Amino acid sequence: MGKAKRLKPSQMGAKVPLDQDIEGAKFAKSKNRNKIRLRQDDEEQFVDSNLSRKILTAAREQQRELDSSFGPTPSEASSSKFKVSKLSDDDSEPEEEEDTLEPDTFYENIDINEEDEKALEKFMSSNLAPRRTLGDILAEKLTEVKTHFSDEGSVKMQELDPRVEQMYQGVRDVLRKYRSGKLPKAFKIIPNLRNWEQILYITDPPSWSAAAMYQATRIFASNLKEKMAQRFYNLVLLPRIRDDLAEYKRLNFHLYQALRKSLFKPGGFMKGILLPLLESGDCTLREAIIIGSVVARNSIPILHSSAAILKIAEMDYTGANSIFLRIFFDKRYALPYRVVDAVVFHFLRFERDSRELPVLWHQAFLTFVQRYKADISSEQRDRLLELLKKQSHHAITPEIRRELQNAKCRDAETAEPKMDFD
Repeated sequence: MGKAKRLKPSQMGAKVPLDQDIEGAKFAKSKNRNKIRLRQDDEEQFVDSNLSRKILTAAREQQRELDSSFGPTPSEASSSKFKVSKLSDDDSEPEEEEDTLEPDTFYENIDINEEDEKALEKFMSSNLAPRRTLGDILAEKLTEVKTHFSDEGSVKMQELDPRVEQMYQGVRDVLRKYRSGKLPKAFKIIPNLRNWEQILYITDPPSWSAAAMYQATRIFASNLKEKMAQRFYNLVLLPRIRDDLAEYKRLNFHLYQALRKSLFKPGGFMKGILLPLLESGDCTLREAIIIGSVVARNSIPILHSSAAILKIAEMDYTGANSIFLRIFFDKRYALPYRVVDAVVFHFLRFERDSRELPVLWHQAFLTFVQRYKADISSEQRDRLLELLKKQSHHAITPEIRRELQNAKCRDAETAEPKMDFD
């Protein structure tokens, strides 16, 4: 039996009388375990000229890509055989490991106020263009090939080996019934193929199960370039989400997780899901709330968010625009003045609008002045105060007016006035 260890003086504690020691042993003593929590510095941050220039460039690039028609480039169809393209380390990211789905109940039943929904419908575009899916795009190109009206610069469909087509028809049958487990290896290599869209069309994406759509989004977001991921989001994922919401009035859990996973490519998410949804002119209140929750709950780089804010502020107004603008404002980005000015002009456009604006518009207006009242100029503040006389809400407008009247504008003089000793 070993000897008992001797306690060091520091471990024995201070000497106290016996009666106090006995009385103190009856109760547990609290330890000094005060945790120091680090808080993010809330001091004002500034955007330098280089980042501001990048934001504007990204916004212009978004507009060009949205205006251009979707279709593979001619170089992608240079081969008439079934080939696998070699991807360099710079062109693609490695596929992510299988992750577990975190429980999330936001996608469940969402209470939608019918009055708010009707108010939003008044601002929807009347000239709606039909939605384009992957099947529509490939059907048009297949028609071009059959009628021989394809120009040299257009894309030609590749002739597939019947064995390849038969194999991916088998993959299609698996994806229709997929619930969990491993996916066929033939499906995992689709992002590496030159004619990946043509192969993907054989698997019939509209018939996939929701779990298969999530796994496909995970694979494509990890292995495709941003522009190609954007095409997958826009032609496959977005139509499926909108159809699911229209039919069931709620979004399947796996589809909600697919939306979250698509933010792995934030540029592709903005240009493939968010901006096309708002530009369609028929985004419903339910769609805006659910997709907006994905934006609100996940971190997005300031470059992509600022470009998206700039684009939303300049597009034709629908009620859904206000929902996404308020979500971005609540993220408290240090926006460049160019983006702040665009948002100010966005609100000033409604100075002569005779329509009764929805509450969402006033809420977005209030959130903007709360977050960025110090970034507007004195002239802009005065014009916004004049706007409140034309567009007002009994509960929100007084708050907006108070914020603007107490704002210290960016062009206000900061020097202290000289004292007169005469």
